Amino acid sequence: MIGNKQYIEGKTCLITGATNGIGRVTAVELAGMGAELFLTYRDKVRADETVAEIRKRTGKENVHLLHADLGSQKQIRAAAAAFLATDRPLHVLVNNAGLGNTKRVMTEDGIEMVFAVNHLAYFLLTMLLLDRIKQSAPARIVNVASEAHRFGTINFDDLGGERRYSTIGAYGQSKLANILFSYELARRLAGTGVSANCLHPGGIASGLWTNNGTLAQIIMKAGKLFLKTPEQGAQTTIYLASSAKVEGVTGKYYTNCQEKISNKESYDLNVAQRLWEISERMTGVGA
Repeated sequence: MIGNKQYIEGKTCLITGATNGIGRVTAVELAGMGAELFLTYRDKVRADETVAEIRKRTGKENVHLLHADLGSQKQIRAAAAAFLATDRPLHVLVNNAGLGNTKRVMTEDGIEMVFAVNHLAYFLLTMLLLDRIKQSAPARIVNVASEAHRFGTINFDDLGGERRYSTIGAYGQSKLANILFSYELARRLAGTGVSANCLHPGGIASGLWTNNGTLAQIIMKAGKLFLKTPEQGAQTTIYLASSAKVEGVTGKYYTNCQEKISNKESYDLNVAQRLWEISERMTGVGA
Protein backbone atom coordinates (compact mmCIF):
# COMPACT_ATOMS: atom_id res chain seq x y z
CA MET A 1 0.00 0.00 0.00
CA ILE A 2 1.65 3.18 -1.28
CA GLY A 3 -0.69 5.74 0.29
CA ASN A 4 -0.74 7.19 3.78
CA LYS A 5 -3.57 5.98 5.99
CA GLN A 6 -3.08 8.70 8.54
CA TYR A 7 -3.23 11.37 5.83
CA ILE A 8 -6.39 10.14 4.08
CA GLU A 9 -8.36 8.88 7.07
CA GLY A 10 -11.59 10.81 7.50
CA LYS A 11 -11.23 12.60 4.16
CA THR A 12 -14.00 12.65 1.56
CA CYS A 13 -13.11 11.40 -1.92
CA LEU A 14 -15.09 11.33 -5.16
CA ILE A 15 -13.91 8.89 -7.82
CA THR A 16 -15.21 8.48 -11.37
CA GLY A 17 -14.98 5.16 -13.17
CA ALA A 18 -14.70 3.38 -9.84
CA THR A 19 -16.69 0.26 -10.69
CA ASN A 20 -13.99 -1.31 -12.86
CA GLY A 21 -10.23 -1.61 -13.31
CA ILE A 22 -7.89 0.83 -11.61
CA GLY A 23 -10.79 2.96 -10.40
CA ARG A 24 -12.19 0.04 -8.44
CA VAL A 25 -8.79 -0.78 -6.94
CA THR A 26 -8.33 2.89 -6.03
CA ALA A 27 -11.70 2.91 -4.29
CA VAL A 28 -10.95 -0.23 -2.28
CA GLU A 29 -7.53 1.06 -1.20
CA LEU A 30 -8.72 4.53 -0.21
CA ALA A 31 -11.67 3.07 1.70
CA GLY A 32 -9.24 0.79 3.51
CA MET A 33 -7.29 3.88 4.59
CA GLY A 34 -10.45 5.33 6.12
CA ALA A 35 -11.71 7.68 3.41
CA GLU A 36 -15.40 8.32 2.85
CA LEU A 37 -16.15 7.56 -0.80
CA PHE A 38 -18.56 8.85 -3.42
CA LEU A 39 -18.41 6.78 -6.61
CA THR A 40 -19.97 7.61 -9.96
CA TYR A 41 -21.48 4.75 -11.93
CA ARG A 42 -23.45 3.87 -15.06
CA ASP A 43 -24.24 0.21 -14.36
CA LYS A 44 -26.14 -0.26 -11.07
CA VAL A 45 -25.36 -3.96 -10.83
CA ARG A 46 -21.63 -3.37 -11.17
CA ALA A 47 -21.85 -0.42 -8.77
CA ASP A 48 -23.58 -2.52 -6.11
CA GLU A 49 -20.96 -5.25 -6.56
CA THR A 50 -18.21 -2.66 -6.07
CA VAL A 51 -19.77 -1.31 -2.88
CA ALA A 52 -20.21 -4.84 -1.55
CA GLU A 53 -16.57 -5.65 -2.32
CA ILE A 54 -15.33 -2.50 -0.62
CA ARG A 55 -17.36 -3.16 2.50
CA LYS A 56 -16.34 -6.82 2.63
CA ARG A 57 -12.63 -6.18 2.13
CA THR A 58 -12.30 -3.08 4.30
CA GLY A 59 -15.14 -3.26 6.80
CA LYS A 60 -15.94 0.37 5.94
CA GLU A 61 -19.53 1.48 5.38
CA ASN A 62 -18.99 5.06 4.17
CA VAL A 63 -19.44 4.36 0.45
CA HIS A 64 -22.03 6.25 -1.57
CA LEU A 65 -23.12 6.08 -5.22
CA LEU A 66 -23.78 8.87 -7.72
CA HIS A 67 -25.39 7.90 -11.01
CA ALA A 68 -23.84 9.49 -14.09
CA ASP A 69 -23.13 8.46 -17.65
CA LEU A 70 -20.10 10.68 -18.19
CA GLY A 71 -20.99 11.00 -21.86
CA SER A 72 -23.99 13.08 -20.78
CA GLN A 73 -23.40 16.60 -19.50
CA LYS A 74 -26.91 16.59 -18.03
CA GLN A 75 -26.09 13.53 -15.94
CA ILE A 76 -22.72 14.96 -14.87
CA ARG A 77 -24.52 18.07 -13.64
CA ALA A 78 -27.05 15.94 -11.78
CA ALA A 79 -24.33 13.91 -10.07
CA ALA A 80 -22.45 17.05 -9.04
CA ALA A 81 -25.66 18.56 -7.68
CA ALA A 82 -26.39 15.37 -5.75
CA PHE A 83 -22.97 15.47 -4.16
CA LEU A 84 -23.17 19.17 -3.30
CA ALA A 85 -26.57 18.57 -1.68
CA THR A 86 -24.90 16.28 0.88
CA ASP A 87 -23.02 19.30 2.27
CA ARG A 88 -19.93 17.09 2.59
CA PRO A 89 -16.47 18.57 2.05
CA LEU A 90 -14.49 17.25 -0.91
CA HIS A 91 -10.83 16.67 -0.15
CA VAL A 92 -9.92 14.47 -3.12
CA LEU A 93 -11.43 14.34 -6.61
CA VAL A 94 -10.13 11.52 -8.81
CA ASN A 95 -11.10 11.90 -12.46
CA ASN A 96 -10.44 8.37 -13.63
CA ALA A 97 -13.20 7.25 -16.02
CA GLY A 98 -12.17 6.89 -19.64
CA LEU A 99 -12.75 5.01 -22.86
CA GLY A 100 -11.28 4.32 -26.26
CA ASN A 101 -13.31 3.89 -29.44
CA THR A 102 -12.26 2.31 -32.71
CA LYS A 103 -15.15 4.10 -34.44
CA ARG A 104 -16.37 7.70 -34.20
CA VAL A 105 -19.41 7.88 -31.90
CA MET A 106 -21.35 10.96 -30.83
CA THR A 107 -22.85 11.75 -27.42
CA GLU A 108 -26.35 13.05 -26.80
CA ASP A 109 -24.75 16.50 -26.62
CA GLY A 110 -23.45 16.16 -30.18
CA ILE A 111 -19.80 15.76 -29.12
CA GLU A 112 -17.39 13.01 -30.17
CA MET A 113 -17.50 10.42 -27.38
CA VAL A 114 -13.79 10.01 -26.55
CA PHE A 115 -13.20 13.75 -26.23
CA ALA A 116 -16.45 14.13 -24.26
CA VAL A 117 -15.78 11.37 -21.71
CA ASN A 118 -12.01 11.55 -21.42
CA HIS A 119 -11.62 15.32 -21.30
CA LEU A 120 -14.84 17.31 -21.08
CA ALA A 121 -16.24 15.13 -18.29
CA TYR A 122 -13.09 15.82 -16.24
CA PHE A 123 -13.40 19.52 -16.96
CA LEU A 124 -17.12 19.85 -16.29
CA LEU A 125 -17.24 17.79 -13.11
CA THR A 126 -14.20 19.56 -11.70
CA MET A 127 -15.59 23.00 -12.44
CA LEU A 128 -18.97 22.15 -10.92
CA LEU A 129 -17.30 20.94 -7.70
CA LEU A 130 -14.44 23.43 -7.56
CA ASP A 131 -15.91 25.83 -5.01
CA ARG A 132 -16.56 22.94 -2.61
CA ILE A 133 -13.04 21.63 -3.19
CA LYS A 134 -11.57 25.06 -2.42
CA GLN A 135 -13.66 25.29 0.74
CA SER A 136 -12.26 21.89 1.78
CA ALA A 137 -8.58 22.83 1.30
CA PRO A 138 -6.05 21.38 1.64
CA ALA A 139 -7.49 19.31 -1.19
CA ARG A 140 -6.36 17.43 -4.28
CA ILE A 141 -7.51 16.90 -7.84
CA VAL A 142 -6.02 13.83 -9.53
CA ASN A 143 -6.52 13.32 -13.26
CA VAL A 144 -5.73 9.96 -14.83
CA ALA A 145 -4.02 10.66 -18.18
CA SER A 146 -1.73 8.39 -20.21
CA GLU A 147 1.59 8.14 -22.01
CA ALA A 148 -0.65 7.88 -25.08
CA HIS A 149 -0.72 11.68 -24.95
CA ARG A 150 2.59 11.53 -26.82
CA PHE A 151 0.70 10.20 -29.86
CA GLY A 152 -1.79 13.06 -29.80
CA THR A 153 -2.05 16.74 -30.55
CA ILE A 154 -4.88 19.18 -29.88
CA ASN A 155 -6.45 19.55 -33.29
CA PHE A 156 -8.45 22.72 -32.77
CA ASP A 157 -9.67 22.60 -36.39
CA ASP A 158 -11.18 19.14 -35.92
CA LEU A 159 -11.47 18.28 -32.22
CA GLY A 160 -14.22 15.76 -32.87
CA GLY A 161 -12.52 13.92 -35.72
CA GLU A 162 -15.28 14.81 -38.17
CA ARG A 163 -12.87 15.20 -41.07
CA ARG A 164 -10.60 12.32 -40.14
CA TYR A 165 -11.07 9.97 -37.20
CA SER A 166 -8.15 7.99 -35.83
CA THR A 167 -8.49 5.65 -32.85
CA ILE A 168 -5.04 6.45 -31.49
CA GLY A 169 -5.28 10.10 -32.49
CA ALA A 170 -8.58 10.63 -30.68
CA TYR A 171 -7.41 8.83 -27.56
CA GLY A 172 -4.01 10.57 -27.57
CA GLN A 173 -5.64 13.97 -28.00
CA SER A 174 -7.98 13.34 -25.07
CA LYS A 175 -5.11 12.25 -22.81
CA LEU A 176 -3.02 15.28 -23.83
CA ALA A 177 -6.06 17.39 -22.95
CA ASN A 178 -6.05 15.81 -19.48
CA ILE A 179 -2.48 16.97 -18.93
CA LEU A 180 -3.00 20.46 -20.35
CA PHE A 181 -6.08 20.80 -18.16
CA SER A 182 -4.20 19.64 -15.07
CA TYR A 183 -1.35 22.09 -15.60
CA GLU A 184 -3.64 25.02 -16.35
CA LEU A 185 -5.86 24.16 -13.38
CA ALA A 186 -2.81 24.08 -11.11
CA ARG A 187 -1.80 27.55 -12.33
CA ARG A 188 -5.30 28.92 -11.70
CA LEU A 189 -5.48 27.33 -8.24
CA ALA A 190 -2.15 28.72 -7.02
CA GLY A 191 -2.44 29.88 -3.43
CA THR A 192 -5.78 28.14 -2.75
CA GLY A 193 -4.41 25.05 -1.04
CA VAL A 194 -5.79 22.84 -3.82
CA SER A 195 -3.35 20.83 -5.93
CA ALA A 196 -3.93 19.43 -9.40
CA ASN A 197 -1.76 16.63 -10.75
CA CYS A 198 -2.05 13.98 -13.45
CA LEU A 199 -0.58 10.58 -14.12
CA HIS A 200 0.07 7.68 -16.43
CA PRO A 201 -1.12 4.45 -14.79
CA GLY A 202 0.79 2.20 -17.19
CA GLY A 203 -0.60 -0.16 -19.80
CA ILE A 204 -3.46 -1.79 -17.92
CA ALA A 205 -5.27 -5.07 -18.48
CA SER A 206 -8.71 -3.50 -18.11
CA GLY A 207 -12.01 -3.17 -19.97
CA LEU A 208 -11.06 0.12 -21.62
CA TRP A 209 -11.25 -1.10 -25.22
CA THR A 210 -13.54 -4.10 -24.84
CA ASN A 211 -16.64 -2.23 -25.98
CA ASN A 212 -15.23 -2.16 -29.51
CA GLY A 213 -16.05 -5.60 -30.84
CA THR A 214 -14.43 -9.00 -31.04
CA LEU A 215 -11.06 -7.93 -32.47
CA ALA A 216 -10.44 -5.37 -29.75
CA GLN A 217 -11.38 -7.93 -27.09
CA ILE A 218 -8.96 -10.48 -28.53
CA ILE A 219 -6.16 -7.91 -28.62
CA MET A 220 -6.79 -6.90 -25.01
CA LYS A 221 -6.86 -10.53 -23.84
CA ALA A 222 -3.57 -11.22 -25.58
CA GLY A 223 -2.11 -8.02 -24.21
CA LYS A 224 -2.76 -9.08 -20.62
CA LEU A 225 0.40 -11.14 -20.83
CA PHE A 226 2.42 -7.91 -21.07
CA LEU A 227 0.27 -5.37 -19.23
CA LYS A 228 0.05 -4.30 -15.61
CA THR A 229 -2.77 -5.60 -13.46
CA PRO A 230 -5.31 -3.03 -12.25
CA GLU A 231 -3.75 -3.40 -8.78
CA GLN A 232 -0.36 -2.38 -10.16
CA GLY A 233 -1.79 0.34 -12.36
CA ALA A 234 -3.74 1.99 -9.55
CA GLN A 235 -0.70 2.67 -7.38
CA THR A 236 0.19 6.09 -8.81
CA THR A 237 -3.41 7.27 -8.51
CA ILE A 238 -3.50 6.10 -4.90
CA TYR A 239 -0.14 7.79 -4.25
CA LEU A 240 -1.26 11.16 -5.58
CA ALA A 241 -4.59 10.93 -3.76
CA SER A 242 -3.25 9.92 -0.39
CA SER A 243 0.48 10.27 0.13
CA ALA A 244 1.78 12.93 2.50
CA LYS A 245 4.88 13.07 0.28
CA VAL A 246 3.03 15.05 -2.40
CA GLU A 247 1.32 17.50 -0.08
CA GLY A 248 1.61 20.92 -1.74
CA VAL A 249 2.96 19.46 -5.01
CA THR A 250 0.92 20.66 -7.99
CA GLY A 251 0.98 20.90 -11.76
CA LYS A 252 2.99 17.72 -12.25
CA TYR A 253 2.78 14.53 -14.30
CA TYR A 254 3.62 11.21 -12.65
CA THR A 255 4.27 7.64 -13.66
CA ASN A 256 5.25 4.81 -11.30
CA CYS A 257 4.84 7.30 -8.43
CA GLN A 258 7.65 9.45 -9.85
CA GLU A 259 7.46 12.86 -11.49
CA LYS A 260 8.00 12.72 -15.25
CA ILE A 261 8.23 15.24 -18.08
CA SER A 262 5.23 15.13 -20.44
CA ASN A 263 5.40 16.07 -24.10
CA LYS A 264 6.34 19.53 -25.36
CA GLU A 265 2.83 20.58 -26.36
CA SER A 266 1.53 19.94 -22.84
CA TYR A 267 3.60 22.91 -21.59
CA ASP A 268 2.35 25.34 -24.26
CA LEU A 269 0.46 28.06 -22.38
CA ASN A 270 -1.35 29.25 -25.50
CA VAL A 271 -2.66 25.77 -26.23
CA ALA A 272 -3.73 25.36 -22.60
CA GLN A 273 -5.56 28.69 -22.59
CA ARG A 274 -7.32 27.99 -25.87
CA LEU A 275 -8.34 24.49 -24.77
CA TRP A 276 -9.70 25.90 -21.50
CA GLU A 277 -11.80 28.49 -23.32
CA ILE A 278 -13.15 25.93 -25.78
CA SER A 279 -13.94 23.54 -22.91
CA GLU A 280 -15.89 26.31 -21.17
CA ARG A 281 -17.95 26.89 -24.30
CA MET A 282 -18.55 23.19 -24.92
CA THR A 283 -19.70 22.58 -21.34
CA GLY A 284 -21.36 25.92 -20.61
CA VAL A 285 -19.37 26.59 -17.45
CA GLY A 286 -17.23 29.60 -16.62
CA ALA A 287 -13.95 29.95 -14.77
